[in-house]
Amino acid sequence: MTGLEVDLTVPGRVTAAFTAEPGSVLAIIGPNGAGKSTLVRALAGLLPAEGRAVVGGTDLLSIPARERQVGMVFQGQLLFPHLSAVDNVAFGPRSRGVPRADADRAAQAWLDRLGIGELAARRPQQLSGGQAQRVAIARALVSEPRLLLLDEPFTGLDVKVAMALRIELGRHLAAYDGVTLLVTHHALDALTIADHVLVLDEGEVAQIGTPSEVSQRPRTEHVARLVGLNVVREERTLTAFTPEAVAVSLDEPVGSPRLRWRGAVVDVSPHGDAVRVLVHATPDLIADVTPAAATELGLVPGREVWLSVKETAVRRYAIDPDPPGTVAP
Repeated sequence: MTGLEVDLTVPGRVTAAFTAEPGSVLAIIGPNGAGKSTLVRALAGLLPAEGRAVVGGTDLLSIPARERQVGMVFQGQLLFPHLSAVDNVAFGPRSRGVPRADADRAAQAWLDRLGIGELAARRPQQLSGGQAQRVAIARALVSEPRLLLLDEPFTGLDVKVAMALRIELGRHLAAYDGVTLLVTHHALDALTIADHVLVLDEGEVAQIGTPSEVSQRPRTEHVARLVGLNVVREERTLTAFTPEAVAVSLDEPVGSPRLRWRGAVVDVSPHGDAVRVLVHATPDLIADVTPAAATELGLVPGREVWLSVKETAVRRYAIDPDPPGTVAP
């Protein structure tokens, strides 16, 4: 297998340039509207795009969607309702001329691998959400694609079902020698399944690196929120700190040198043993306080508060001037 080289634009929606090595899993994260699904749909041939996307010496953008060796799993499965599970999985190989018996055998083998072999004869409406998503994953992998595109595959699933499927999928992807792009809004996917993370923001690549690099040095507020950090931009420097390091008060803090902000409470919600407070400052920040402190301070939406952080509790790092884009082996 060979890797993936992308330099494409969907006019007015997304521009992305990056590479990914064979066998790698690249998580694509970013806020709603950042262009995540647009990017993978362009690679699949479902949206017109300009530029190039080369896999194995073939530019995907130069050939019709049906000729691209791409497997894709959508959020809603999109299984054929009139076909059984095994027929759904076998549809791709059959449509490419694989004899029926061989296609059915390969389809059954993938259903067995994903733990639903006994459900081969059932139609989609007879399957649970988790079972249907396993069928969709089997359908994407049965043709041994060079590129596997997963567009938020765990969305809408029960938490326990999603966790089980996440573990299962991670195991299969570890043995897959093609390139996987995983669109997700969940930090757990990026941290447990992916080798690298690509951050899209406002239709452009904002950051790319290993999960550890991105989580420790996030370059956008969205990623900071995903990994539970606050990030403040100061000229060419980013300052990161945890919600636990943020002190909340009704009066302007005095005393030792601190970073401080004033703003209105936007949301107050339980967060483990603490209460997480979202404050509309510049930028928006999150603080974790005890339930007793939240009650004493009267923290409700609209309440004006001061936030402060000691200098010793922050981590500063420079904004990389070089454009992101390459995933290391």
